[in-house]
Amino acid sequence: MDHTTASEAPSRPETLEGTPARVAWTPRWILLGILPLLLLAAIVVAIIATDGGIGERDTPPIEDLSIQRITLPEPGMIEVDVVNQGPDDITIAQVQVDGAYWEYALDGDRTLEPLESATLEIPYPGVEDETHAIAILSETGVMFEGQVAVAVESPSRDAGTFGRFALIGFYVGVVPIAIGMLWYPFMRRMGSRGLQFVLALTVGLLAFLTLDTFQEANEVAVTVPVTLDGPLLVPLIALITFLLLVTVSSSNSDAARSPLGTSYRIALGIGLHNLGEGLAIGAAFSLGEIALGVFLIVGFTLHNVTEGVGIAAPILRERPALAHFAGLAALAGAPAIVGVWIGGFVYSPLWATVFLAIGVGALAQVIVEVARLIGRWSRRRDGALVTWTTFGGVTAGIAIMYATALVVLG
Repeated sequence: MDHTTASEAPSRPETLEGTPARVAWTPRWILLGILPLLLLAAIVVAIIATDGGIGERDTPPIEDLSIQRITLPEPGMIEVDVVNQGPDDITIAQVQVDGAYWEYALDGDRTLEPLESATLEIPYPGVEDETHAIAILSETGVMFEGQVAVAVESPSRDAGTFGRFALIGFYVGVVPIAIGMLWYPFMRRMGSRGLQFVLALTVGLLAFLTLDTFQEANEVAVTVPVTLDGPLLVPLIALITFLLLVTVSSSNSDAARSPLGTSYRIALGIGLHNLGEGLAIGAAFSLGEIALGVFLIVGFTLHNVTEGVGIAAPILRERPALAHFAGLAALAGAPAIVGVWIGGFVYSPLWATVFLAIGVGALAQVIVEVARLIGRWSRRRDGALVTWTTFGGVTAGIAIMYATALVVLG
């Protein structure tokens, strides 16, 4: 007969905190988990309904209309894309062009709710290559101003323009990267110290691209509606992207963590950066700034040659098939084509900010990957991670990217 006492009865396994390892999720426990959320939602609703307890406001509405884009889709027509980035409704009352009130058509109601966007079509016989000032007046008399820098007809959305934009993206993104990768056979003949220098050079290239993309993202973010807080989105999305890629890399197979896998991740990060370059080129052509667009094409083409070196660096001890080189060049360069299309036809500051921020996170994660690769090679040689060789490589990479960036900026 079993005389086991209560104190000797088998106990349930417990965690370090003394709580049961398994919990039965009965409706009661589920309700206790949801109850704080319900109370919080009720409080938020009460605050909104009572304007924070103040009641109805007697002050004028807070109006903030952002002019996102001004294009000339055809002769004698101006299109203005706007978004209400303020907390209150805005009613568009009148439009001025070059100081004179002008007729306009609106695709929807004249009253825009917060974050609502609209397109104004203004039939205006503008003068080619002249500057035109646009002003939008709200019903309360607040004026929001924009400008057509050069009155040049915007690209039409036809097959010919799509093809020309694709060609621009191809020889801005894919061609220079492929040219840079042609140094692969030469770099393979380098000794261990030379290969370490090239890998460190890659870190310098990527570090410059990371900071450059971060700066581009912040420049675009300030044009995002204020209520979406674009400048805050940049570091948040970059951090989430970085952590996601680190998690995927850590939990993935050895093949994905191989030197070839590292090259593909470098190509992906550079591709997201080149998407931003394509956006800049497409937006320049869309706004009629042809000279600027051509200048950006030349500058980015020279700038991107060095990116091919960085992509090829991790596989200098490998012999990948030729198809891998084609895939790497396409992954890094083809996003420039998509960027030119987006910038030229459907540019959105919000989505541009999101893509550029993703690029920042991807590039930062790749820097970690390449640093690990340098560390593994250094341990084989019983050397330190940071030496004069690696320092010189990082510095040279930053210097090369800065020098080629001056071509774009200058």
